[in-house]
Amino acid sequence: MKTRRLLIPTILILALMLSACNLPGGGTPTPDFVQIAQTSAAQTVEASLTQAGPTSPPPPSPTLPATPIPTAIIPPTSAPSATVSNCDIAAFVSETIPDDSVFAPNTAFTKTWRLKNTGTCAWTTSYALVFDSGDAMGAPPAVNLTGTVNPGQSVDLAVNLTSPGADGTYRGNYKLRNAAGVLFGLGASGGGPFWVQIEVSPVTYNFYANAPSAIWITCGDPCGGGTTITFGGPDTDPNGYAMYRDGVKLENGNSPSQTFETHPMKVDNGVISGLFSNYTIQIGDHFLTRLGFRAKADGTCGTGDVQFQINYKEGGTLTPLGSFHETCDGNLTVVDLDLSSLAGHTVQFALAVQANGSSSQDWAVWVNPRIER
Repeated sequence: MKTRRLLIPTILILALMLSACNLPGGGTPTPDFVQIAQTSAAQTVEASLTQAGPTSPPPPSPTLPATPIPTAIIPPTSAPSATVSNCDIAAFVSETIPDDSVFAPNTAFTKTWRLKNTGTCAWTTSYALVFDSGDAMGAPPAVNLTGTVNPGQSVDLAVNLTSPGADGTYRGNYKLRNAAGVLFGLGASGGGPFWVQIEVSPVTYNFYANAPSAIWITCGDPCGGGTTITFGGPDTDPNGYAMYRDGVKLENGNSPSQTFETHPMKVDNGVISGLFSNYTIQIGDHFLTRLGFRAKADGTCGTGDVQFQINYKEGGTLTPLGSFHETCDGNLTVVDLDLSSLAGHTVQFALAVQANGSSSQDWAVWVNPRIER
């Protein structure tokens, strides 16, 4: 069995190399930087996270002559829902935007569901995805299918949405509508909805959006001068890579948006680190993200084993905020770091990943990394 080592100082050294870079051209850390990195201690943070009995009948009322009662015509508020039928039934397969994904106010996003036709009737272009109840978030009333989905086939159904302007949790329920105007959805009876559920919270710094402009450097072990790489890949680069991975399946089976992958240099104990732009911390700021791995092509876990580290640089000094040992185990780790003790400080955050031994399947991902207040 190969020995896997935790080399946090190496990550700090690499991030310090980044601190020496004024331009994407990179640079070599000074001896002072190396000494600082070797004496910094990582703060490991584990985010964890509804009679009385019958009385005598009343005396009979006097009989009155019958008068005609007009019949009121009440328009239906929505199309009728399906009853138990083998014709139109759907089954959930997968989705983007997992429940409780966090968005800044008034942010456009696309929710996609993959559904399987488990009924006996083909879904034609006369069928549509329809908003059923809850929070519409700018959804159109209906989106027609673009092709026929035969029994046993699956289809991706997408709707363009915008997060509300106020903080809170929002949920919109959806169903399908057949050519006769009957609504149907999930479950044995075909009556269950599928939904989008998000949280809206003020994001004051978005690492996902700023990743392309960060300075990315990789190195081996020991970490020498390092190699500067450009965000965006390719993922075949032996020096490692940093790139967006929106919608790809992760180790927990979900396919979230606002995700980027950081693969260390493709050597044993390889490292990658990105230095981001200046940010002034205020009281109430929290660093939030979820950490884990991209799944293999067949959806199963690989052999990923890395150390994630979150650091900040201020005045030439690099300080660790949190360190997280991750293996591909089918779960993502939730990170919530309170930054209030640094209120008033202007810093640069450095996000780093180091392989513990072989880096061959260290497809390390950061899901929606951000600072919220």
